[in-house]
Amino acid sequence: MKLIARIAIGSLLAAGLQGCISPLALDHAVMAYDQTTTEIQSKQLLLNIARAHRHQPLHFTGVSNIAATFNFQFNAGATPAMTGESGSLLTPIFGGTVSENPTISIVPIEGEEFTRRLLTPFQENKLTMLLRQGADIDLILRLLAGELRIKGDKQDSVCDNSPKDRQAYRCFRQFVTHLSSIQDRRLLFVEPLMFDRSWQVAADSLTAEQRANLQKEFKVKPDISGKALTITQRVTGRVILSNYDPQRLSNEERIKLNDDADDGAMNDVMVDIRPDYPGGELPLHGFFRLRSFYNVLNFIGRGLDDQPEFSVDKHPNTPAVTENPIETLGISVSENQPEADSVIEYEGLYYAVTPETGYQWNREGFRLLHQIFQMTMAVLPQQAAPQITISK
Repeated sequence: MKLIARIAIGSLLAAGLQGCISPLALDHAVMAYDQTTTEIQSKQLLLNIARAHRHQPLHFTGVSNIAATFNFQFNAGATPAMTGESGSLLTPIFGGTVSENPTISIVPIEGEEFTRRLLTPFQENKLTMLLRQGADIDLILRLLAGELRIKGDKQDSVCDNSPKDRQAYRCFRQFVTHLSSIQDRRLLFVEPLMFDRSWQVAADSLTAEQRANLQKEFKVKPDISGKALTITQRVTGRVILSNYDPQRLSNEERIKLNDDADDGAMNDVMVDIRPDYPGGELPLHGFFRLRSFYNVLNFIGRGLDDQPEFSVDKHPNTPAVTENPIETLGISVSENQPEADSVIEYEGLYYAVTPETGYQWNREGFRLLHQIFQMTMAVLPQQAAPQITISK
């Protein structure tokens, strides 16, 4: 009876052990897959920067699905002890196995997906989202903006974010640095223009039902005579970077600004820095034109050799700024493998994010680049071809 009790207790312990090991193994697997996927994406970014540096085509793949099956098996038994003829003791035996069978689907980004995610310029709503997450305005614009178009009274001017035109590049950097100084003082507004549009219709042109339906979405107000109705709609317009609160402007001024913003493309972001507000030491009215993610990587890759960035001092009218590094994103290129978190080897050279002391500008830049890439993500197809499936 004692032996049976021991075996029963052992079986219960084995069952309890299985219940403990199962969630531990699952937790380890989920964390490992998450870490591996993140490292793959980081290395893909570095690899494509290296390809841009060597004037090679860019290419990305995405992990569209990970399905892992776990099999937990435990067993318990008893065997005669090595006691010879002096007794009949039994020794309990416990055993178990854990097996994992993951299936990972990898989808190359090509065709229409490649065009939409990598070649299409970013729109203003994504810039707004990044800024509202607390990212540095100068880092974002140095990565995403291809040029600054300054509107003048007689003629517009263009400041390219490209070191090949030193004067235009210096102009771009100085205005971006000035916006950074405004952000450092917490005086930079990134807001959509909100305004009211109104029009009048004859009161007898609408039935009672039509009028009731209009009142669900619009403000309807009859005039004194009751023969005309003024219909007012609240409109959310284009986003504007400014050193003042746009809502403090009159409705007519906001409509005029929005009409001006509508003259630009969907990848244009209006900037309006006025001299009569804090931060107006360097007035500016124009558009930042956002580029595609493909062009962002090309900009970084070419900056490693063909078109290196150079130091640009702030404008004399700009107050002190906390950060104004030479490179938008420092990438080290060496023949020997460096000590870094993410390193890739391409055509005999090693590429890594340049380490630094103090404020981690390069780390923040690479993190922002990773976030920007995620913002291009769409739902990857589960069954699209060509597709690579790896079963381990």
